Amino acid sequence: MSNIYIQEPPTSGKVLLKTTVGDIDVELWSKETPKACRNFVQLCLDGYYNGTIFHRVVKGFIAQGGDPTGTGEGGESIYGAPFKDEFHTRLRFVRRGLVAMASGGADDNGSQFFFTLGATPDLQNKHTVFGKVAGNTLYNMLRLEEGLVDSNDRPLHPHKIISTEVLVNPFEDLVAREKERVRVADEERAAKEKLKSNASAAAAAKNYKLLSFGEEAEEDEMELDAASKDQKGKSKSSHDLTDDPGLSSVPVVDPEYSTAASDDDDDEETTAAVAAATAAAAARVRQKFKDGVTMTSKPKQPKEDDEVEEEEVRNYFEDERRKASAKKIGEIRKEFRQLKREMRAQEEARQEKAAEGDGQEDENSETEEERRNALFKAYRDEQRLYTEKKKTQLKKGSQREQQTLAALAKFQAKLKEVQEREPASPEKEGEEEEGSDRWLAHALHFEEQGPVLARDAANVNPEEAYDISDPRNAMNQRRRDRKRKSHHSERRH
Repeated sequence: MSNIYIQEPPTSGKVLLKTTVGDIDVELWSKETPKACRNFVQLCLDGYYNGTIFHRVVKGFIAQGGDPTGTGEGGESIYGAPFKDEFHTRLRFVRRGLVAMASGGADDNGSQFFFTLGATPDLQNKHTVFGKVAGNTLYNMLRLEEGLVDSNDRPLHPHKIISTEVLVNPFEDLVAREKERVRVADEERAAKEKLKSNASAAAAAKNYKLLSFGEEAEEDEMELDAASKDQKGKSKSSHDLTDDPGLSSVPVVDPEYSTAASDDDDDEETTAAVAAATAAAAARVRQKFKDGVTMTSKPKQPKEDDEVEEEEVRNYFEDERRKASAKKIGEIRKEFRQLKREMRAQEEARQEKAAEGDGQEDENSETEEERRNALFKAYRDEQRLYTEKKKTQLKKGSQREQQTLAALAKFQAKLKEVQEREPASPEKEGEEEEGSDRWLAHALHFEEQGPVLARDAANVNPEEAYDISDPRNAMNQRRRDRKRKSHHSERRH
């Protein structure tokens, strides 16, 4: 099977089909079959395959789908007409999991496609192979052949494509077409209208008998409906909704004259009356406009000034509050730092005092402990020695380096002095007293050996020889068998 995969060209596109048997990943050979892949990708972007069924399943052969009518006779390509077949020498029907175009003859490709459920060499150079099922989703695709089919290879319970998603688009110029977007928008709008109609129907069917105040609520509802009907078609203004004394309740145009103006235009008396009424109304409007300017503009100015002043006062108090808060936070931080320094100083003083107390206790209890145990006395002496050295030891830096160099020079001088004073003999090296510095005069001596030659390799003592033998070697196995047989024969005799 691996040699088949090696012979197939690399893919350059990927589409996800969400079906009732699970997700199916389809990788596309867009370079080898550009027309078929472009058609398939565009239809997937448009949602053309959403809701379509696999209308034909031949077990061990193919599973066919992609027909929106579900009959096997529908479907169209994005080109508006059937497009030509595309054959490639490296794309062959030799295994399961291939995706090819379904057609009724040569160069008759539309929207229908099929999956191969096994090797189908009879379809070679008859159908366009444009993709393959990738990964473990192959096992989801093989579930399409499960189930019963009738005599026409139509499943009794067909599986369907729920939706499609283009994961890797090999054609950058392909996008979802506007027609499909409009169709989806219409469906969403219809669904919203249906929900709204259902909600209005539910609101219309109010049952006031279920409420303890049902009769009162029903009367209020009737009054509200009547009022809305009366006010329907009438304009509303601030004159009707407020009790502002600055607004006049006298209508600008007299209703009597306005109704008279809608009568017969040929009546001269009516025309004269309408003209007079219009002139009077215009004069009244001009006067009201002048009065309105003096009555309404003056009270508004103090109101705006009050709002500005109130806003300034509010901002001032907010700034003062913010400054006070920042000042308080700074004081708290300063106090915290001061307390931290004091606590650190107290801790250092306590440690120094404890160290001095331990030293005094050690001095007081030294004689008693040392009298009881000599080993403990040696331990305390050594501990005291290192404690004193630690106190005199400087911290890291130039002085510490000078002290180290001075100690090294002192040790070298002492070593030289001991060697010059009394050179150690090899016989007396093991007889030195404890605590003596004669060991400084010791020297390291090696055993003199001549050059090792190749002929000396055979002259090796048996104690120094190292036998390397493999127990799995046939010769060693025969030797062990021979020894075992001789041992058994000796025991018999």
